[in-house]
Amino acid sequence: AAAAFGSWYFMNQQDLKASVELGDATRTLDTPVRPAGMPPQPEYPSFASAAERATAAHKQLQTVVDSYPHTKSADFARYFLGLTAEDLGDHAAAESQLKAVASVHDDDLAALANFALASVYRDTNRPKDAIAIYKQLIDKPTASVSKATAQLELAETYKANGQPVDAKQIYEQVQKENPSSPVAPSAANQIAAQRLLELK
Repeated sequence: AAAAFGSWYFMNQQDLKASVELGDATRTLDTPVRPAGMPPQPEYPSFASAAERATAAHKQLQTVVDSYPHTKSADFARYFLGLTAEDLGDHAAAESQLKAVASVHDDDLAALANFALASVYRDTNRPKDAIAIYKQLIDKPTASVSKATAQLELAETYKANGQPVDAKQIYEQVQKENPSSPVAPSAANQIAAQRLLELK
């Protein structure tokens, strides 16, 4: 019992430390980027470019993963590592990190990772892989990635891939499944309607 308690206490402390460091990294990601030509102001943290910010956050996130690999915070850090790698143009690293997170037991986090992974596939001219992921997310929506969100991205992928008829069908399905009313307008319906107009 003492050994079990010691193990639990150690893991709990690791989770707390990892959570604090993950919080620092996400604050870095939220730090504003200065307009071109504006000098830095010590009292207001900022970055000269989005790439500089992503690089700084990437280092912090990697430290969380390296120092606390078996914590939930490390899983979130890997997700953000994938996003920052994509921001920095390292598609291979982004794919590797996001694939790892896509297999975790947290359905919401796994869905976010898959959603981001689909974007990586689109950016690297692999529309079939992106389409497969969006269809999976549509079949198994979560609180983090709704069915309508995945449908809209699937339609955009079809559109970009020269499949306007397939895109149109998805937009029409979104409108049907997310009806609007004057009292409760549907954002998904409105987006689908606008994009249908753009297809014409």
